[in-house]
Amino acid sequence: MLNAYAVQNEALVRVETSHEAVPAEVKWVDLLSPQQGEDKALERCLGIEIPTREEMQEIEPSSRLYVDHGVRYMTATTLCNTELGTPKLTQISFVLAPHRLITVRYDTPKPINLFLNRAQKPGSIQGTPEAILTGLLDTIVDRVADILEKVSEEIEQVSTGIFRDGAARRDKTFQDVLRTLGLKGELVSKARESLVSINRLLLFLATEIEGSKVSKDIRTLVKTQSRDVESLMQHCDSLANKITFLLDATLGLIGIEQNNIVKIFAVLSVVFMPPTLVGTIYGMNFKQMPELGWEYGYPMAMMLMLASGVLPYLYFRKKGWL
Repeated sequence: MLNAYAVQNEALVRVETSHEAVPAEVKWVDLLSPQQGEDKALERCLGIEIPTREEMQEIEPSSRLYVDHGVRYMTATTLCNTELGTPKLTQISFVLAPHRLITVRYDTPKPINLFLNRAQKPGSIQGTPEAILTGLLDTIVDRVADILEKVSEEIEQVSTGIFRDGAARRDKTFQDVLRTLGLKGELVSKARESLVSINRLLLFLATEIEGSKVSKDIRTLVKTQSRDVESLMQHCDSLANKITFLLDATLGLIGIEQNNIVKIFAVLSVVFMPPTLVGTIYGMNFKQMPELGWEYGYPMAMMLMLASGVLPYLYFRKKGWL
């Protein structure tokens, strides 16, 4: 699927086009999940090589960030499907040519639609490929920041639930807490991986446009975005450490509860051991047992068993073991 946009009145305007003929006024070509042959047709039309899906998935920086015949190729990893509860990482390639920006993607991260909604308003964007690129990157970074803010709030709620007063009612079991922390930890890890990729892209872009004809505002914005990304990476590290701490604390509380259960069984064993011993003694089949013929033998045996069970219990309570 091919979407093309021109800039009119400092706003993006969609232009009807095809892979074989792209009008000169088009500033942004967005290629979504190209079918077989569509990327090659666009290459012939624009005279620019389009990265394949396999090339976009390369992990070494030299394959993601490079310049070829004056065209800058940059591939970033972004978060996708976070609002559906099934976050995943997807790649977006930005091909920055002198007169237009080309993006290649196989998913639709939410920042793409957010940027389109904002950039289609008059007076919202400059008419250069660099401005469109920085606008896209700014929206992606803002989206990651919003996700981390939400994760931070949810982790704070989990923390409150873990460390609240033991007499308070618990809304979640420890299994729910562990599951929640695991999912949030995975999301934070994906967010950090995305931020590392975007930070490399911004550093590459800042180096490439330094001393070029790109406006000073764009160069300043790229540097600001790089600082924002570094700050968000530090926030990711802080959240990851807090999640690890909460996981350790939850496992510790699980261990304490298990120990309390084992302790109860151990105390019960000790409490019932003396009565069992008394009952066993008087259950032996010996003929010469004076208490068997005694009128008060049975009540005496019952009182002895009761006392032998109550006294250890009171001793344990006094020691604070119960």
